[in-house]
Amino acid sequence: MADGQQTSFSHDPVMRDEIVDVFAEVPPGTILDATLGGGGHSEALLEARDDVDVIGLDRDPEALHAATQRLGHFGRRFRTTMRRFDDIDEGLAEHGVEALSGAIFDLGVSSHQLDEGSRGFSYRNDGPLDMRMGPDANWTADDVVNGYDVRHLADIIRRYGEERFASRIANAIVAARPIETTNQLAEVVVAAIPAPARRTGGHPAKRTFQAIRIEVNGELEALPTAIDKAIDRVVPGGRVAVLSYHSGEDRIVKQRMMAAANQCECPPELPCVCGAVQTVRIVRKVAKKPSAAEMERNRRSTSARMRVAERIVEDS
Repeated sequence: MADGQQTSFSHDPVMRDEIVDVFAEVPPGTILDATLGGGGHSEALLEARDDVDVIGLDRDPEALHAATQRLGHFGRRFRTTMRRFDDIDEGLAEHGVEALSGAIFDLGVSSHQLDEGSRGFSYRNDGPLDMRMGPDANWTADDVVNGYDVRHLADIIRRYGEERFASRIANAIVAARPIETTNQLAEVVVAAIPAPARRTGGHPAKRTFQAIRIEVNGELEALPTAIDKAIDRVVPGGRVAVLSYHSGEDRIVKQRMMAAANQCECPPELPCVCGAVQTVRIVRKVAKKPSAAEMERNRRSTSARMRVAERIVEDS
């Protein structure tokens, strides 16, 4: 791996100190870093707790390579497997682990993936229309941009990017085909958005690129299963923490954690008679945001939201 790639993987992880605090009092054991990236959160947890080990999952072989080099000095306390974040059962089985002291998900695209133009994630760095987080992805951004019909394209831009000009953008993309690079795509998107709207809310192509990336990697489809599996694996006193970066992700995280915490099937207006026992509690009812200092230091943290669930008793 080139030196530049290793450097780009060395950025401080979002909400590093807050994550350390979340897991400060979980039982000794194994913490799953389900979205390993460069290993920043794993490193922080291994440094803070000498009675825990970490298993890191990631789809990206470059991320696994960088994290292994960064954290190799922890020896057997740090292990990895190349899997998507919902392949938790298989990843843990590889290492003979059944129960977890905690699990962390840092969703979205990594700094390295954005900075490396050849990965095709960025509207700022020119590259091919790729956007795959790992070689297991079934298609690329090129398949979406140049292959989807206008209705399907508008739908994913609207749903995953929450872009109010989705129809205009989809029509402009179809009219401009074939589109071959990220710069070409960004130019088409920007031109499709009315001039007054381009002046606010960051780069005009941000939401469209986000939507295409989510579609290529099947991120939102995998997220509910991943959260459910992590919660099921955590021991009493253990915690699951999720960092999300847009409202679609955060909505799913909130729903799955609330479902785990409220297993009673009785009508809400009546006393519980189903015998359900609460096994999970929501640590914070409102998602926690990064500090003002972190958002000033790292612009990519500004949209981050953290939610945490804790297992409180054994399953009955």
